[in-house]
Amino acid sequence: MHGSHPKIIPADTLLLAYRSGIFPMADSRDDPDVFWVEPRLRAIMPLDGFHCSRSLAKLIRQDRFRVTVNHAFDEVLAACAAPRAGRPESWISERIAASYRVLHLAGHAHSVECWHAGDDGNWTLAGGLYGVSFDRVFCGESMFSRTRDASKVALAWLVVLMRRAGAELLDCQFLTEHLASLGAVEISQQHYLELLAKAVRKGPEADLPAAYAGLLAEAAGVGAGEDAAAEGALAGLPLAAGSGSSSPGKLIAQSLTHTS
Repeated sequence: MHGSHPKIIPADTLLLAYRSGIFPMADSRDDPDVFWVEPRLRAIMPLDGFHCSRSLAKLIRQDRFRVTVNHAFDEVLAACAAPRAGRPESWISERIAASYRVLHLAGHAHSVECWHAGDDGNWTLAGGLYGVSFDRVFCGESMFSRTRDASKVALAWLVVLMRRAGAELLDCQFLTEHLASLGAVEISQQHYLELLAKAVRKGPEADLPAAYAGLLAEAAGVGAGEDAAAEGALAGLPLAAGSGSSSPGKLIAQSLTHTS
């Protein structure tokens, strides 16, 4: 694998797999092969069931992290694939990573990033997540944290943005203790396929980046359709907390605490 380009899984093949309820994994970073997984039990995060503790709501409300969407997809992907304590090998092989980058360019893979300002004033990537998006579905692939609670904040933002975008199904694939503490539940694969079928029916796709731009525009007190809103949503760091009647974090926290 070293010194050569991995064979890409075509975007159409990946999307067909996800729409069929399966996804790719590999045994190691350098594994040129992939295997397709269809779990007997599937973890999902009910969009109205995210557990937002008081401490997490306070952290989000304070805008201690700056949160972006699709600002650093490659960096998030690399961080998720990197070795971790207790996990020397990653299922995100070079081939899978390269395939997700192509899917990102096609508009069907997104990242949510959390940035933290250091003592020197420079913004560094503190945590985030990425996943595959289609129709009204987001399949979360992986998340990471370099700073405490960064991945929780990223997931909280994802849940609210999905609601705003009209999405219906947040697939977490496998249930972990961390995800369960935030409200994820385990269902049968058959039940998952039923929910999936409803979420991929004909109609407008959930547009996560547009929902993000709209939230920032609302926080800044400008019209969601104004060019300034779109530019502000996709501009470089640091992102202002909002000059309007609220802030991005306050809007996220309000949405979560009103429904949790």
